Amino acid sequence: MRCFTISLLINICIHGHFYQPPRENPLTGEIEEQPSAKPYHDWNERIYEECYKPNTEADIVDDNGITVHEVNNYEFLNFNFGPTLLAWIKHKHPDTYEKIIEADRKSIIQHNGHGNAIAMCYSHMIMPLANLNDKITQVRWGLEDFKFHFGRDAEAIWLPETAVNEETLEVLISEGIEYVILDSSQAAYCRPIGTAEWIDVQDGSIDPKVPYKCYSAYQSEKYINIFFYDGPVSKSVAFDDVLASSQNLLNKIFASEDKKSAGDQLISVATDGETFGHHKRHAERTLAFFLRSLAPRNNLKIVNFGEYLELHPALNEVKIKPGEGTSWSCIHGVKRWKEDCGCGGGGGWHQKWRKPLRETLDLLRDRLIVIYENLGSAFFRDVWKARNGYIELVLDPSEERTDKFFHSNSHRELSSSEKQTALKLLEMQKYSMFMFTSCGWFFSEISGLETAKILEYAARAMELAMELTGIELEEEFMEGLSAAPSNIPKYKDGKRVYEMLVKKINE
Repeated sequence: MRCFTISLLINICIHGHFYQPPRENPLTGEIEEQPSAKPYHDWNERIYEECYKPNTEADIVDDNGITVHEVNNYEFLNFNFGPTLLAWIKHKHPDTYEKIIEADRKSIIQHNGHGNAIAMCYSHMIMPLANLNDKITQVRWGLEDFKFHFGRDAEAIWLPETAVNEETLEVLISEGIEYVILDSSQAAYCRPIGTAEWIDVQDGSIDPKVPYKCYSAYQSEKYINIFFYDGPVSKSVAFDDVLASSQNLLNKIFASEDKKSAGDQLISVATDGETFGHHKRHAERTLAFFLRSLAPRNNLKIVNFGEYLELHPALNEVKIKPGEGTSWSCIHGVKRWKEDCGCGGGGGWHQKWRKPLRETLDLLRDRLIVIYENLGSAFFRDVWKARNGYIELVLDPSEERTDKFFHSNSHRELSSSEKQTALKLLEMQKYSMFMFTSCGWFFSEISGLETAKILEYAARAMELAMELTGIELEEEFMEGLSAAPSNIPKYKDGKRVYEMLVKKINE
């Protein structure tokens, strides 16, 4: 089942979602050694060497194995970088950082003013499960972070795990986001604009070769464009042997072509950027040859989503599936980040810990909100506007920027000690968002590296709350974690994980 399509040329857009969760110790700002990443110091360094750097200098070799071209793949990919990851690359590997930024600059020239890079919600929070204030802050921080690095406004934003619900889209529409990328399984109904009858596409049958408008339920004239990437091609790129050769990728693209179409069509791929080199060794070379050589030879036009949307405005509209939310990595919607749904399972391990972990962190978040609003109102005209603006100091904590921030947000002249208190409140709120980084629930064991890290961020938020108010939140927090069973006997439950992997290490 498809909606009305007017289409002549095959356009190719490959999107890479380059992301690692924040890994820094909140007290030192440095990443501690992670033995599972050996022979590298930590997972950021390992994946940097296997993926992020190689994609700036991907080799195209001849039959004798001699490099004949070196390609910066970011010049050809639609892509996003997780904000905390890009900040780490800038700090640790500035040469690679500059190549990523330069690739976007070149793409603007190549694609009629539309850059390849798009923004990302700041700390990879599952947006449908976030409260409204966190949704807004995550988007605004992501947009401001993008502008800081790329020197321009973002046209679009990547939703972590493509997780979306109606409220999330309303926030994106209110923030002026031009487009977003989703999986075809997330669409519910579509129709040609101006017609009355909706077509049911809840079985994933929406046509991914054209963009769609999704209108606001509250501001009828406003909308966001949605691209639904080609699911079969994307899954083959991520999980099959398609990247074993550029010819395999070309064949897969042509297999997805709508041969009945008489005009332009878009074949789009979306996958983790780490696929290209980390998950699949040397796949950055396959990608480079395909994008630079094989695709043009076969009359395939490399585009980014922004360029394609300008040339092919949406003729159809869409409604996403209603309810709690959907995503690209959980067939149950967004239960992977809140329930024992089975996604991510392995070795017979359960995920019964997910629900109590989510509930414990939700309760802590709400406790921290009360502290923030009560204390913050003494300093800020609008505590949530101030939090939204705090990204300016996260990116540039200079004295000049700090003075400007307080001039814009405080309702009176603050003393030096009052400013320090206000900054601690804002840091507390930052870590209250970091503790919802999606990777904490993604796998099957509560003692895993990623879950321990979000517990560490929760610990830092509680520590700041204690310094500010004398209110002790940790006992209640650990009581909640005691209801989260571990799969590993020595840990027993989340409380023991917290005691062994967070408190003991930080003492």
